[in-house]
Amino acid sequence: MRIKDTLNLGKTKFKMRGNLPVREAEWQKQWEENKLYEQRLKLNEGKPRFDLHDGPPFANGNIHMGHSLNKISKDIIVRFKNMNGYYAPYVPGWDTHGLPVEQQLAKKGVDRKTMDRAKYRELCRQFAQEQVQKQMADFKRLGVMADWDHPYITLQPEFEAEEIRVFGEMFKKGYIYKGKKPVYWSWSSESTLAEAEVEYHDIKSPRIYVAFPIKDGKGILDSDVSLVIWTTTPWTIPSNVGITVNPKFDYSVVEVNGKKYVIGSDRLPAVAEDLGWNDYKVLKTLKGTDFDHMTYRHPLYDKNGLGEYGLVMNDTYVTDDDGTGLVHNATGFGEDDYNVGRRYGIPVFGPMDAQGRFTKEVPDPDLVGMFYDDANKVVAEKLEKAGALLKLDFFTHSYPHDWRTKKPVIYRATTQWFASIDKFRDQILDQIEKADFIPSWGKTRLYNMIKDRGDWVISRQRAWGVPLPIFYAEDDTPIVTPETIEHVAEIFEKEGSNAWYTHSAEELLPEGFTSEHSPNGKFRKETDILDVWFDSGSSWAGVMKQRDGLNFPADLYLEGSDQYRGWFNSSLITSVAVTGKAPYKQVLSQGFVLDDKGHKMSKSLGNVISPNDVIKQMGAEIIRLWVASADTTSDVAVSQEILRQSAEAYRKIRNTFRFMLANTSDFDPKADTIAYPDMAGVDQFMEVKLNRLVQEVLDAYNKYDFNSVYKKVFSFISNDLSAFYLDFAKDILYIDTQDSESRRSMQTVIYDVLVKLAKVLTPILPHTMEEIWSFLKEDEEYVQLSDMPKVDHFANEDEVLANWTEFMVVRSDVLKALEVARNEKVIGKSFEAHLTLHPNKETKELLDKLDSNIRQILIVSELTLTDDELTGDNVQDLKSGQILVEHAEGEVCPRCRRITNDVGSDARFPDLCARCANIVAESYPEAIEEGLEK
Repeated sequence: MRIKDTLNLGKTKFKMRGNLPVREAEWQKQWEENKLYEQRLKLNEGKPRFDLHDGPPFANGNIHMGHSLNKISKDIIVRFKNMNGYYAPYVPGWDTHGLPVEQQLAKKGVDRKTMDRAKYRELCRQFAQEQVQKQMADFKRLGVMADWDHPYITLQPEFEAEEIRVFGEMFKKGYIYKGKKPVYWSWSSESTLAEAEVEYHDIKSPRIYVAFPIKDGKGILDSDVSLVIWTTTPWTIPSNVGITVNPKFDYSVVEVNGKKYVIGSDRLPAVAEDLGWNDYKVLKTLKGTDFDHMTYRHPLYDKNGLGEYGLVMNDTYVTDDDGTGLVHNATGFGEDDYNVGRRYGIPVFGPMDAQGRFTKEVPDPDLVGMFYDDANKVVAEKLEKAGALLKLDFFTHSYPHDWRTKKPVIYRATTQWFASIDKFRDQILDQIEKADFIPSWGKTRLYNMIKDRGDWVISRQRAWGVPLPIFYAEDDTPIVTPETIEHVAEIFEKEGSNAWYTHSAEELLPEGFTSEHSPNGKFRKETDILDVWFDSGSSWAGVMKQRDGLNFPADLYLEGSDQYRGWFNSSLITSVAVTGKAPYKQVLSQGFVLDDKGHKMSKSLGNVISPNDVIKQMGAEIIRLWVASADTTSDVAVSQEILRQSAEAYRKIRNTFRFMLANTSDFDPKADTIAYPDMAGVDQFMEVKLNRLVQEVLDAYNKYDFNSVYKKVFSFISNDLSAFYLDFAKDILYIDTQDSESRRSMQTVIYDVLVKLAKVLTPILPHTMEEIWSFLKEDEEYVQLSDMPKVDHFANEDEVLANWTEFMVVRSDVLKALEVARNEKVIGKSFEAHLTLHPNKETKELLDKLDSNIRQILIVSELTLTDDELTGDNVQDLKSGQILVEHAEGEVCPRCRRITNDVGSDARFPDLCARCANIVAESYPEAIEEGLEK
């Protein structure tokens, strides 16, 4: 018999390499075939509910790493909740309407303007459905468990019908109105934009100082005085109808170079420096209120757009942060301009078409048909020729852009449908106060956004979307009644929103419908569609309230931090408007995914990482581990190097599990378990540590703090298991008798670690934990059908934890001493050491209480505890006492590898130490006759 045959060398078919790209797909197929999602929910029937409502990603192309962060985070939460005593369904969703689909069709040569609207929309629907299927396959491959057979999609007839009902209810309450006012206008998309569809980029713009001569100074100013404005949009000067000053500011009348100008007093030093006024004289100072209803002449035209003069107005929106303290107003091209003009009874004037070109209403015939940005140079040259341009230069600043086309946008007055926020703003703010936000600053951010938010432009001049369910009578009176809304909703429910384009207005109205505004019974339909944020913002109605098995309000909304101005915002508005309640109890926001240098993912930068490429090379588990390891409260970095680090962490986790599986392969938890009171002290310590870990992990999961889950579990695996417990475990697991109490005690702990860690890691690494579970002797067929581990408590756990925590300080001293001896070539491996310890009083008392083989735990061949003080050059004085490391005397036992003086003391086995000889004689009596071979 060989010595090797007398060792309990653990064996397992759990492979060192996970082969994740292949094995994950196999597990996923098995889960789908066995309907694990449905099985899990069935097990949880009757338990408390937890509803996470999925914010719908836009269906356009394969998923990116931002999608992965979002969907995996949701999957971790839902998996945990389902394993922790909740009924937690998860219905995935998609946002499918809007400009991006139209743009993709345009790239394929489809011309929207020449096609029948219904046929064009059908092409849009087909394209969107293809994208949904593409992304669904990608999400499934990440290991996301969901009701994939019944997703919600914003183009579904039943969803569109509920959206129509939401609109109808808001209209009935008086929250919807039609008006003409400046809105974000994308000339590149030829449509209005919501605030959430605007992003900011730096651009280079002109800035000019312009003098407007006074016409009627109300006896305070003479006509030889000019008002000086500063603007970064010279193209708006031809549309000027007013100038606003702040009634609370002081204004200086200055003379320079024989001319007189009005400048805000606080801005005068900066303006003078900018204009090169080295020698100016302040003639007098006026209050802002003095200027109210003065008039002035336009420097270029006899008429100021709407009349023969411009009006000076008062409003506190004027600041003294920059400019001159006087603001030029073009009511058709600015929100503040519009608001102050409305107060003074000035009509909206915005002579521009949908493509950003001036119309014939502009007072300068040279500008008709010209693109607004090209007009900057022309206007500046005309101002200079007229002697009104005081300065022109250029600067770089942040400016709003269309988030899809990446082109600059403008404010442009158009006739649109709006949702009035003012009418129920206080209700919305009250609901924000009642919801929980993670991180907590999210509440303040959303609160301030709603507090300062203007009315919501809900109409869009596009084709692919849910039509505004509005009819017009013969006299152009809009017609929206509860009856017309419900009739349209019922038609959409059966046929989808394309019915708006395949049926006449009369067919879409209730049978026999009449209106005093249409004596001839003729009606027409609105041609605009609803803002896509109204689509997704109605999902609480189209999904959570409408579907069986889901609850409203949802327990949780989880999206990126950009959704405070997007989905969090629009959902809140529609929900409060209709139900008086927020659609969510909690809001969890995450940062953006950037590269390791803090840059956005961009093809031009070459830093884009495709999740599908990572899956093919490394496996979805690596992406899932990256998600769990990230601090999502701020922006999240990803790079090939970061993913390699995640892969290395995964290997550490996998190989630690492999060691534990191999060394419990002969352990039957029903027959071999050792009760906690009968365990060795160090085994009790690990049980206490394990259960404390489980409690901390459960707490972290409940706070959605995956980063802490990852850190705590990985630290336990690396430090408590690999670097400590499993390190000295070999001397027991391999060497001791198979059924010895010492070995079974340790196996009891290791098996408990396996089961509990497999459960707590399942939300993060479901494929790997499912594979591990198949090697365990548990009742549930799948780990996902088990529950989170219960935290066990023990009468002496505080004492055990305190004692062994102190011991780890002693161990740390020993490891330092061993390292010094190793560097001085006294020993090689620690097992070559004879350790002599003269402990201080506290350490001696501690070691007496531990009830464990300290030599074995310290992995040395000999340990001597002495009351005598140690002397000599090699003695190290450390916190726990004096330590001397010498090379152990004796021979190496070929079975346990310990150096000892009792090798050969048993004549039956002359090569073994006494301990190993006794074990072999007891467990392998045949070896006495046969002898042992090395």
